[in-house]
Amino acid sequence: MKTDQVLHMNEGMGEASYARNSLLQQKAISIAKPMIEEAITTLYCNTLPRNLAIADLGCSSGPNTFFLVTQIIKFVETLSQQLNRPSPEYQVLLNDLPANDFNSIFKSIPTFKHELYNEIQANKIGPCFISGVPGSFYGRLFPTRSLHFVHSSYSLHWLSQVPEGIEKKNKGNIYITRTSPKKVLKAYYEQFERDISWFLRSRAEELVEGGCMVLTILGRRSEDPSSKESAVHIYELFANALNHLVFKGLIQEDQLHSFNIPNYIPSSSELKLQILKQGSFKINRTELSSVHWTHCGGSDNEHKSGAYNVAKCMRAVLEPLVLQHFGEAIIDEAFRVFQDLLADTMSKEKTEFFNITLYLTKQSPSCVCFN
Repeated sequence: MKTDQVLHMNEGMGEASYARNSLLQQKAISIAKPMIEEAITTLYCNTLPRNLAIADLGCSSGPNTFFLVTQIIKFVETLSQQLNRPSPEYQVLLNDLPANDFNSIFKSIPTFKHELYNEIQANKIGPCFISGVPGSFYGRLFPTRSLHFVHSSYSLHWLSQVPEGIEKKNKGNIYITRTSPKKVLKAYYEQFERDISWFLRSRAEELVEGGCMVLTILGRRSEDPSSKESAVHIYELFANALNHLVFKGLIQEDQLHSFNIPNYIPSSSELKLQILKQGSFKINRTELSSVHWTHCGGSDNEHKSGAYNVAKCMRAVLEPLVLQHFGEAIIDEAFRVFQDLLADTMSKEKTEFFNITLYLTKQSPSCVCFN
């Protein structure tokens, strides 16, 4: 299964929509804000661009789509005033896979611009041009040397496809666990290697000299890819929920054995290795942060409420994949059982997501070592 055919977050503004269940992702962007400001400061002061091209890869839809853009434009406006420079023109390029809810994004552009201009003062801010760019970021999306700054948050852990050759070999699991055969672990890592290499190679072509990226990726602290931490544990619990549905006869065992999540949750060292191996970018800074599962939503940290919010957050992300593979009939029951398992786990264990945030700068060709 190729992810560009089926992968998207839940659309609209309903109870299970991504727009209403993405506080965790907003928290990740907020944590990365100091690094984003550092990158923008260095970029802007060194290049003083008249036209600042910003690409957000994996923009999804909902309030987070313009949350980052607003922060960047406000910060650049402050910089331009401090340097006594005219405001640049802003070109904002919002990318996601073709099935993304771009209609919701386009409908919200007038409101975004109105609020932004009122907050910054329309007579001072440069014009802002916004475009949607559907397509996979595991390949070229933009013209050569057309971008200044690239951002991506909670997107690069998604693979371009489920690794080949693992169907029905990862029985009872939907991701890497301690019971997964070694060939499954190898297939996942090799797919991650191919994808991250294509991502870096493509962005190196598209960024101007000195252009930079800030990337936040769901990661892990351990070097063991089957370690029960971060999203690895989440997927194991969801696999348990699906196994429960097999036991109840609601889905066929073969259906479960052929379902695998197109994700890879890397360690910091794995990411650094791939960046150095590809050779187009300098690693300026890497930070590892943690966010408790309860940041998925709500203000009540009582375990039942926390589990409800985590289940809704994961449903907004996983439902399209589950629906495509198993059908609509099992959706509600799968996520109800999942919520119960989450509640039990959260009452007994410390449950956290781990984020890896990297600040990268494109190197000049003379500095690049090709491998």
